[in-house]
Amino acid sequence: MIKVTGIIKYQDIGVGVWILISESGETYELYKPSEAIRKKDLKVTVEGKIRDDIMSIAMVGKILEIVSVL
Repeated sequence: MIKVTGIIKYQDIGVGVWILISESGETYELYKPSEAIRKKDLKVTVEGKIRDDIMSIAMVGKILEIVSVL
């Protein structure tokens, strides 16, 4: 599990993708984000796991499955 604080963004790639840009500048593609956090420019702290077992056509960063919003 990792803990990340950053800003939620939306990129219009393919069918669209929600991403989290961390305070350190790392970009994560969000895997099935809840509707509650799908808000542009929302600052959040989340806990989740990196999903190395799935692929994406967006290829914007590591895929992060959020387990909890802190």
